[in-house]
Amino acid sequence: MAAAPSASRIYVLDTNVLIHDPTAVLNFEEHQVIIPMTVLEELDKLKMGKAAIATDCREAIRQIDKLIGSAKPSDVSTGIPIERPDGTTQGTLAILLDNLDQQKPGLPHHLNDNKIINALVSLQQQRPQDDIILITKDINMRLKARGCGIGAQDYQNDQMLSDVSLLETGYHTYVDSFWDSQSDVDTFHDTEGTFHRIPLTDLPDDLYINRFILDERGFVGRVVDIEEETAVLQDLPAEQLMSQNAWGLKPRDLPQALALHLLLDPDVHLVTLSGQAGSGKTILALAAAIEMTLESQQFRRIIATRSTRGLDEDIGYLPGTEAEKMEPWLGAITDNLEALHDGDEHANSSVDYILQKVPLQFKSLNYIRGRSFQHSLILIDECQNLTPHQMKTIITRAGAGSKVVCLGNLAQIDTPYLNPISSGLTYLIERFKDFNHGGTIHLEGSPRSELAEYAETHL
Repeated sequence: MAAAPSASRIYVLDTNVLIHDPTAVLNFEEHQVIIPMTVLEELDKLKMGKAAIATDCREAIRQIDKLIGSAKPSDVSTGIPIERPDGTTQGTLAILLDNLDQQKPGLPHHLNDNKIINALVSLQQQRPQDDIILITKDINMRLKARGCGIGAQDYQNDQMLSDVSLLETGYHTYVDSFWDSQSDVDTFHDTEGTFHRIPLTDLPDDLYINRFILDERGFVGRVVDIEEETAVLQDLPAEQLMSQNAWGLKPRDLPQALALHLLLDPDVHLVTLSGQAGSGKTILALAAAIEMTLESQQFRRIIATRSTRGLDEDIGYLPGTEAEKMEPWLGAITDNLEALHDGDEHANSSVDYILQKVPLQFKSLNYIRGRSFQHSLILIDECQNLTPHQMKTIITRAGAGSKVVCLGNLAQIDTPYLNPISSGLTYLIERFKDFNHGGTIHLEGSPRSELAEYAETHL
């Protein structure tokens, strides 16, 4: 007698479970996981804001969206296989369409998003032969639409990459020796240093001005010119790069040294620095900014700003002037200013002196529209939270003699309708690869502290 088939388990997750652990859908092995539509509604209500609960809601929504991927809308309600981080597939995930009026199926009508989805459901019923697709930046709305059997897609016209792993890092590293792959090299010298003219056929295909060529033997070359059949690399000794000094700050590793080299170059008008928390983006940019403003006097002032909630939103009802309102948002700037003078005998006096001596101005992105900043170093933090349109609005504010430095960590996006692919920082890096007066560096590691580095890799 054959054994009766074992009953499958169905786990229905509540909102508080997904807030507690945004990756909870991965933890039920081979069983089916169902998320009610009401849960998505609650996540949608809680996803806005800067609080930790909002961050967890956004992460849960992104996790669900990643698992659903390109599945057909008809499969979302019945269950799609859950792909694990190790590449294996186990269990299924489904979205349960609940709270329906049996006489007239659809989502509750008290939300505008639901009204749109319900209208599309009716339209799909009227025109079953047509392929109706909702275009929206709202991940949660896409999930709800697909749960109702409606195709939904992100708006992708301003997305430059298919995968964030393809994002330009600013340098190409050769295994072992770079020179082993070269067949014809013309080396020459002038007052600015040593240069190598190399055939393009012996270099990487994705070559840009101000991109660096590295190897494991210690060679560092900066692309300074691209000709019809050759490229010119400036030979930059690693020891020389590591000995750079900006307002007392020296680089801790080679990527930081490359970043500082671009920051201090007066011919580079745009620098983008990306990397995880603690990789040194802000402190490098701030040290270079002070050096170029006080010592070499390349700029008249430093304009410091960052994304708060977006260009189209107010900075709130905090008391005081614009600068005083922006100070809580720009704590990373003042924190790094203190770190630069941490070794001083009277650190507080040093910081006060710099704040009095350096023309450092805190500006809100909300009031940048229509402005033109001449002979200024514009330091923009948290660029990962800007849209491509907002990024364009800011960059076009740079006037004659100005330099823009953009900093961001694509792993810490706080805006509900952005992801690493659609972020304005990604857009900027890819769009400006061919700009001869721009450069980008992706910083590695977490030099902030051993604790921070361990947390980054183990939590």
